[in-house]
Amino acid sequence: MTTLSDPVEATRPRAITTQYTLGKDKILYGGLLVLTAIAYLWGLSKNAYANEYYAAAVQAGASSWKAWFFGSLDASSFITVDKTPASLWVMGLSARIFGFSSWSMLVPQALMGVASVGFVYVSVRRWFSANAGLLAGAILALTPVAVLMFRFNNPDALLILLLCAGAWAVTRAIDSSTHAARWMMLAGALVGFGFLTKMLQAFLILPAFGLAYLVAGKPQLGKRILHLVLATVSLIVSAGLWVAIVELLPASARPYIGGSSNNSILELTLGYNGLGRLNGNETGSVGGGVGNPGWGGSTGVQRLFGGEFASQIAWLLPAALLATIVLVVAAGKAPRTDRKRAFALLWGGWLVVTGLVFSYMQGIIHSYYMIALAPAIGAVIGAAMFVLWWRRDEWLPRATLAGGILLTAGWGFALLRQTPSWQPWLRWVVLITGVLAAGLLMLLPELKLHRVAARRAGLFTAAVLAVSALAGPTAYSVETISSAHAGALPSAGPSSAGGMGGFGRMGMPPGQLGTQNGAGTSNGTGTQNGTGGQNGTGRVGRGIGGMGGFLGGGGISSVSSELVTLLQQGAKGYTWAAAAVTANGAAPLQIASGQPIMAIGGFNGTDPAPSLAEFKELVAQGKVHYFIGSSGFGGPGGRDGTTAEIAAWVAQNFQSQAVGSTTVYDLTTKAGA
Repeated sequence: MTTLSDPVEATRPRAITTQYTLGKDKILYGGLLVLTAIAYLWGLSKNAYANEYYAAAVQAGASSWKAWFFGSLDASSFITVDKTPASLWVMGLSARIFGFSSWSMLVPQALMGVASVGFVYVSVRRWFSANAGLLAGAILALTPVAVLMFRFNNPDALLILLLCAGAWAVTRAIDSSTHAARWMMLAGALVGFGFLTKMLQAFLILPAFGLAYLVAGKPQLGKRILHLVLATVSLIVSAGLWVAIVELLPASARPYIGGSSNNSILELTLGYNGLGRLNGNETGSVGGGVGNPGWGGSTGVQRLFGGEFASQIAWLLPAALLATIVLVVAAGKAPRTDRKRAFALLWGGWLVVTGLVFSYMQGIIHSYYMIALAPAIGAVIGAAMFVLWWRRDEWLPRATLAGGILLTAGWGFALLRQTPSWQPWLRWVVLITGVLAAGLLMLLPELKLHRVAARRAGLFTAAVLAVSALAGPTAYSVETISSAHAGALPSAGPSSAGGMGGFGRMGMPPGQLGTQNGAGTSNGTGTQNGTGGQNGTGRVGRGIGGMGGFLGGGGISSVSSELVTLLQQGAKGYTWAAAAVTANGAAPLQIASGQPIMAIGGFNGTDPAPSLAEFKELVAQGKVHYFIGSSGFGGPGGRDGTTAEIAAWVAQNFQSQAVGSTTVYDLTTKAGA
């Protein structure tokens, strides 16, 4: 094989001139997207309403433009979800067009996953090769946590799409001599909309985006700095317009901002969903306490390589870190605009900064957040594999590649040992094929085979390598697709995979089934996955499970037909058919009945909305018909006692009735009447 001094420059898209090669690339690219779409859409409806907290907001937005704009939990816009609403805008528009259903809500999420894979492919292919792009896209598509979240209704799907599109825009800016400013402004706008999706998490990639363009952009330094300023302005405008509208509107003209302590989106941004996630000082947090090990384990670099985080994202994480180093070393003393170095700064910087923040943040962190690492892992591995494979006739690149293969195979073997009773043969396949691929890679160049034989042997080696590297995450992804997932804490892979390691420390005795108020999910199957294991390490693999009582709400499957009928018949003439403590208590009722349900206290009952005086006034005005009490739809009182005060006042002053297993208070009928 002939070794080129710069394989990246040799394979830039403008050097691809034959129609055959272009056609082949398009076919492979199309095949990647089609297969990704099939995987993400297959059996999608089994996830039902997934996270019912967000599903209720989608339902509300499908019937009320005000609720849609603000991201309200209910169509009467009492309180918003505790995130900015961009992801709800997309799902809400789909629900408006096709009618609210599990399918209309989740299909846009799956298509966002397909588009994310596409952006990773075109970004890698532009500077390396079509094969490198295919590998990068396939890694993202097959990452277990990505498969999970692109089939779920959390905000992460849109966030990843926007960040991948932003990275592509920065790539185009670095390549451009005349339109770099436009591309950087587009990147800034995309990150701004990322803020409107999941707030400050979108900004974790800004150091990588800025540094990559500042170092490798073609214009002079002064112009590059100006372009970064313009990108920042674009970001502020795209993110700030909605925020300004919400802040400037009087509180009486909009819903209460869920998750905030003073009805402010800025306070939510800098507090519960911002700096509080870093230092653990989160007002209204369900986690409680700085560095609470029940929410992500102990801080440190080991966090991503242990417990449930590892099975979600870490299959190729060691290889990705090695790949980033390879790209930097390969650039060496190349000119400032070298694309290998720029790629390492852009995608490797994304990986390192985000990974470090996730490792050391002391506030609430869940395993599904790890999807934010998946695009960068795929991109740097695809690029580094191309560089090393191109130069595999040289001893050092070949040895580096072989070492990376053995590292990945050994790590995959270790991860699969966490589930010893699940597909026990698979870990041996991963290990053996890894050793075989590394051995073939080191041996074949020494055999001096004929060109055709060498090409065939190379293809066989690449296939064995792919099996070793991707068999583990692919198997986890297949298991994820074939299983139903619902609730607030979803995770990918088999239910026996490394647990959260701490549910026994969160109010549930070790070994106790999480059935009370937590057994039901949208498919009524949460009990198995709500089990706290022998040592309190049971994982919530399919949804809210044993946390249901803690978060409030038993799921839509536990809403009786009698209660649905009562709410529907009693909604006429009222702003809210009923009120329930916590959003997780209100959401199943709202989805089942299709009527607005007031969520007292917001997500977990700690928001000071409404106060007891405000609730009394709403009842006096005849705006709330029922109050839902016990058996699945109540929740813990707020830390300030507001929700407990409201519940006590209702119980003392209004007549109750049992509807199925649920206690319902009629707020139009005084006690003893």
